[in-house]
Amino acid sequence: MAGAAQRIVALAEQLLGVPLPVRVRAWDNSEAGPSEAPVLVVRSRRALRRVLWRPGELGLARAWVAGDLDVDGDLYRVLELMAGLVWERGEGPGAVPDNAETSGGGRARGALSLARDPASRAAAAELLRLAGPGLPPPPPPEEARRRTGLRHTLGRDRKAISHHYDVGNDFYELVLGPSMVYSCAYWQPDGTLEEAQHDKLDLICRKLGLREGQRLLDVGGGWGSLVLHAAREYGVRAVAVTLSREQAAYGRKRIAEEGLTDRVEIRVQDYREIEKEEAARSASDRGGGRATGGPYDAISSVGMAEHVGAARYREYADSLYALLKPGGRLLNHQIARRPLADEEAYEVDPFIDAYVFPDGELAPIGRTVSQLERAGFEVRDVESLREHYALTLRAWVRNLEADFPRAARLTTPGRARVWRLYMAASALAFERNRIGVNQVLAIKTPESGASGLPLRTRKWTADG
Repeated sequence: MAGAAQRIVALAEQLLGVPLPVRVRAWDNSEAGPSEAPVLVVRSRRALRRVLWRPGELGLARAWVAGDLDVDGDLYRVLELMAGLVWERGEGPGAVPDNAETSGGGRARGALSLARDPASRAAAAELLRLAGPGLPPPPPPEEARRRTGLRHTLGRDRKAISHHYDVGNDFYELVLGPSMVYSCAYWQPDGTLEEAQHDKLDLICRKLGLREGQRLLDVGGGWGSLVLHAAREYGVRAVAVTLSREQAAYGRKRIAEEGLTDRVEIRVQDYREIEKEEAARSASDRGGGRATGGPYDAISSVGMAEHVGAARYREYADSLYALLKPGGRLLNHQIARRPLADEEAYEVDPFIDAYVFPDGELAPIGRTVSQLERAGFEVRDVESLREHYALTLRAWVRNLEADFPRAARLTTPGRARVWRLYMAASALAFERNRIGVNQVLAIKTPESGASGLPLRTRKWTADG
């Protein structure tokens, strides 16, 4: 009788209609598939049960997070080889649907056509026998709990942010490195991650035109790296807001260690609450040496707008516009997806939604620019850093893989596996132009029309 691996490969190829591009090793130590290909390890029958009970990406993700599914070899290579079977079918981490067949209705029609095919039904029945009896395994504990109520309310957003960020600052230190910057770095050839993150922080400060004595608001301020850099290098007074209590505690400690508590403040606060608090502070202030507070000369929002949601984006843009002084600048750094022929068909990636960024949404860059303009901003510059994010993610994956056992101890083995898959798949998605990241510089242009920008803002190299 054929081993489990031979049966898995034969059934997968029958159901998919194409040869499986990876080698499979099963729980009984049998192997099948191309001899030179990287190995997909099916450690337990539970992996099959997870996929059978939840076909598609979420079932595969649960098997990966639980450790029932693994890779022996180069994870990037496995993801590249599986892209034709998974990503291009709209079923993979970072996947962006580009036609009707990748919408929910398209996948349902595809499943229905398989169910009508006698050979496919027979293959599915054989796969069910191979998986063995039993109820569906429970989802791994790292999966976000079932969410109720309207998306992007204050309470639900706090829970979503906590799921992603409140998993241990020591874990993030291992992955991100000493800079503790969790966004796309700005690379030079042969540069290091730390150098690239320093250069990204400085690029933002220069685009905002920061000068000594100005007030900066950093929305979604993370562990405080940007406000610390801006206060230390440019002499500004700064406020950072985050919904993560662990981030805020870490950032406040850094501020105290650098002796900048009189110039930098970190609040646990939603962007929708800033304007109200600023008004209250202004009313109570008697000119008594308030270190920070609005209205602000500049606002940065780096890697935060992806959490806002399409329904709330205009509210987000209006809030930031209201918090800026006339002539003030906004730097919005945001991941973007490719536009769809039918934008109503957009669906949040199930793996990302369940394990990484609950309720996170991506928008095309054109929609982001339009929403900022509708709020009153004058958009003056859009710079794509797509390749830079691929390099950043690969550096983070190297950090994680270099000390994976410690990473698993600092959080959980399942969450460390989530991060390894999420970052590797995202790096490939950026490299393939499936998603991008852009810095949008916008101004609250005064009635005079004076932007305050030089006539030339970019310097292009001769070979560029």
